[in-house]
Amino acid sequence: MFIDNSDSNHNEPQDDNSGNKPQLDPIMSPVAAAFLGLVGVFLLYQIVGSLITLAIFGLDLENANINAMRLMTIGGQVLLILLPALVLSKMVYEDVSTVIRFKFPKLKEVGVFVLGLIILTPLLQNYLYLQNYLVDQMIQSSDILQQFKEILDELDKLLEETYGNLLRADSIFEGSFIIVVVAVTPAICEEVFFRGYVQKSFELRMKPYMSAFITAIFFGLYHFNPYGLPALIFLGFYFGIAAYLSNSIFIPILLHFLNNLFAVVTYFIFGGEDYLETTSIPQDSIGSSVISFFILLIIFVSFLLFIIRNYKTKIAN
Repeated sequence: MFIDNSDSNHNEPQDDNSGNKPQLDPIMSPVAAAFLGLVGVFLLYQIVGSLITLAIFGLDLENANINAMRLMTIGGQVLLILLPALVLSKMVYEDVSTVIRFKFPKLKEVGVFVLGLIILTPLLQNYLYLQNYLVDQMIQSSDILQQFKEILDELDKLLEETYGNLLRADSIFEGSFIIVVVAVTPAICEEVFFRGYVQKSFELRMKPYMSAFITAIFFGLYHFNPYGLPALIFLGFYFGIAAYLSNSIFIPILLHFLNNLFAVVTYFIFGGEDYLETTSIPQDSIGSSVISFFILLIIFVSFLLFIIRNYKTKIAN
């Protein structure tokens, strides 16, 4: 077995929260392994998956059987994201459970990170309000920016239409199925891939929080959400911090599930206009949104610094 020991004197694997270094012997550079997974899954899920979808349903996706589309979505996530993550973990590292962080967390750990998500959710919503308000102000003085925004608006409209079709429910059973499609399946498949295989690979050659941040950037880009990209990156970064500190994939899976579940429930209650809210706010509301954003930002950063500094001594024990 070929072991890549390049820069091994300067890039020892990072400790997990128990103080023990992971015993992993990759057959290639961990960073190369991470990018191999990122490129491979992108091609599989976005390109091959799209071609398979078109081959089955044709170009008229709006009139395709919606439940068949939902099943296709589940199948695509499992076969083209989750399965490659597990296969690559086995091929590159042998020890799948260590790479994926298959460890059950304590209830206290779960509660702490869920509390952080409760703070983070309105913070990101206020950020989106302010972001889109500033974008609207900027484009007023530039025709080029206006044209660029029209392209982004079309992408955003396509995203909302796609999710809108998947989220329409006529019964409790169908609503439950939608939760499985939109909340349960992505939470498991995407977290095993991103916070498991990809982030753990980066951690073997980089500082843990830098690994979490780089992984979060790719996590955001994979979602093709032009207006939601910064918020998705920040959300993914929080998931990555949770994965590293707890050394458990189950916590980011739960956080991802709760985040998506909140979006689904919001759609069920208020309809499509409030799902993935990307509209800007009126001029007379900008002041309160700015204040809310900075108050929540201070609270969240303080909370995050507290759990980072005290995780081993006060939370994990």
